[in-house]
Amino acid sequence: MLSRIGGMDFRSRRKKAVGVAVAAGADALLVTHLPDVRYLTGFTGSNAAVVLAGGRAVLFTDARYTAQAKAEAAGVRVTIDKRPAVAAACGWMESEGIRRCGFDGTRTTVVGLEVMRKAVSGKVRRGMFVEVGTLVADLREVKDESEVALMRKAALLGCDLFDGMLGYLAPGLREVEVAAELEHAARLRGAEGMSFETIVASGERSALPHGRATRAKLPKRGFVTLDFGVVLDGYCSDMTRTVHLGKAAPGEWEVYDSVLEAQTAAVACVAPGVTAGEVDEAARSVLRRSELDKYFSHSTGHGVGLEIHEGPRLAAKQTQVLQEGMVITIEPGVYMPGKFGLRIEDMVLVTAAGGEVLTPSLKAWIEL
Repeated sequence: MLSRIGGMDFRSRRKKAVGVAVAAGADALLVTHLPDVRYLTGFTGSNAAVVLAGGRAVLFTDARYTAQAKAEAAGVRVTIDKRPAVAAACGWMESEGIRRCGFDGTRTTVVGLEVMRKAVSGKVRRGMFVEVGTLVADLREVKDESEVALMRKAALLGCDLFDGMLGYLAPGLREVEVAAELEHAARLRGAEGMSFETIVASGERSALPHGRATRAKLPKRGFVTLDFGVVLDGYCSDMTRTVHLGKAAPGEWEVYDSVLEAQTAAVACVAPGVTAGEVDEAARSVLRRSELDKYFSHSTGHGVGLEIHEGPRLAAKQTQVLQEGMVITIEPGVYMPGKFGLRIEDMVLVTAAGGEVLTPSLKAWIEL
């Protein structure tokens, strides 16, 4: 079977993953987190486990996915089993003489580990399972060209959706109506779904960093924050824009200008070799000069990919070094309880030349 579909080099990914697992002292790698499974095989079903051992890759799933697994899983042996996929995988490893299996402890529950242990005999159980950390998630942080191409499409679709919303937003509309209109448009444009529950926060509610849409009506005068993303071919987008309905009150545009300056400074800081903490500080220092930093209550950004939140985390004192190919968000905000809040967010690709903004929609002050 092919090991490359749609530009995705699954074989190379699997080779890197099993190499790291072997270096950590394992003979094989057991993968159960579904985004990791998709990254390594292309399989998109809801029940799966993958074992990588040497040059072998075996996908375990159930009969619902017989045809789908064989169509999607590139260069992978597919095994259909009535048992839970992880139990079938562990039983197979014992039968193949594998005695040390690496797994991601951050994605494995206590119950899950017990299922793994019970699936093998007592004579091999001791020492069979070796916790090797987030090695697949770590590999996923750096995107290849095919992934970047998909994420560009998802990001640009998000931009088009925002541009379309500018002619729709009006006082009196309920936040849930705005979210529904945006999500309906996304589906019509080919989105598989939204990356996360759409945030529409208006008026005083704009001071809620994660103010999900409610039945509250958009005000005649005040901020409206839209934070949303779409999923295309499995990859997420993420962007935030804040607009103002009606004439701004004194001081509102000055706060907006400070947040935009902070966001611009952080984007300009992005480059290979720069730490995540340095990018965070680039944004935070601007707000500190404006005495607004106490109203910035979250980290500056995060990685995006097959999941809406991936590494790296861009926060104070984070020492992880940015690498070419990472896709991150830059999203400083200011939130004044009882008054208003706003946030500006872009997806940014780390390139050899610096940070490339993938969500180029207008960020200048917009008054509707």
